[in-house]
Amino acid sequence: MISPDYRALIDAEMWAFIERVDGTYPPGVVDMTIAEQRAVYNNMCKVFYQGRPAGVDVHDEDQGGVLCRRYETGTTDTTVIYYHGGGFVVGGLDSHDDVCAELCKRTGFRVISVDYGLAPEVVFPGCFNDAWAAFEAITEFHKGSVIMCGDSAGGNLAAAVTHHARGRIDNRIVGQVLIYPGLGGDHDQGSYVEHANAPHLTTADMAFYMKTRTGGVSPPKGDPRFAPLQDTDFSGLPPSVMVTAECDPLASDGKAYRDAVRVAGGTAKWINVSGMVHGCLRARVMSQKAAGFFDQIVGAVDAVGRREWPY
Repeated sequence: MISPDYRALIDAEMWAFIERVDGTYPPGVVDMTIAEQRAVYNNMCKVFYQGRPAGVDVHDEDQGGVLCRRYETGTTDTTVIYYHGGGFVVGGLDSHDDVCAELCKRTGFRVISVDYGLAPEVVFPGCFNDAWAAFEAITEFHKGSVIMCGDSAGGNLAAAVTHHARGRIDNRIVGQVLIYPGLGGDHDQGSYVEHANAPHLTTADMAFYMKTRTGGVSPPKGDPRFAPLQDTDFSGLPPSVMVTAECDPLASDGKAYRDAVRVAGGTAKWINVSGMVHGCLRARVMSQKAAGFFDQIVGAVDAVGRREWPY
């Protein structure tokens, strides 16, 4: 398939963002050592860091043996559990600190970011086990409503925990908002083919992350803890919103997940934002369209937290 004309699909503001990212986190970074990848990723995050809005109280704490960071603006009965992106290899509490702080400030909900173990030190199912342990501890301590949220690899974990929670805890997950999530869709069709060489994430990059996540062994088949789209039962899931980037190999996972939830009788919305690339959360102060992308996320979290469905 001929690669899309990204100069036509992506506007000037987003190209300025892409070029700025490439200056700190260049294409082909997966060829570096893990330590080098983390160093350049952390540096890139610092370049785009927007700080925390005033009025957000922040505390680091242990939840189920996993380091977490809690953001609050006041009393609330709703908790957003957030899992950061980074291909299960890079990222942490600091990489998405401003995103979580802004999400807390704009919704008024408590946000708890989970610092799950990274590969290759922690391979599957270790990352899921960390995500689940933190979820169990958080929901035991905070008795109100829960919203599951995450971007990229974190979107995978948010959905995996949501699937696993059915029948294991009381029904307090009121929604999930998944941001350009990797859910284990069919790599031979849709955006995996059309956008295989998109800016900021390629299928070659994804192959590296998958190999690292599994410790070099073949990925498990039919295990929704690894790939939620491989579940055989999509019933009983909460209202789900998938916000994806058009120019991203993972975009089709949002559509596939929406369709699977709807077929099972659930409520789901897929929002595929044109001209966006993977990682565009960081572009929200450089691009009006990326700011709109973040607005969609905030709006979805706010809506499901208030038991509304504006779609």
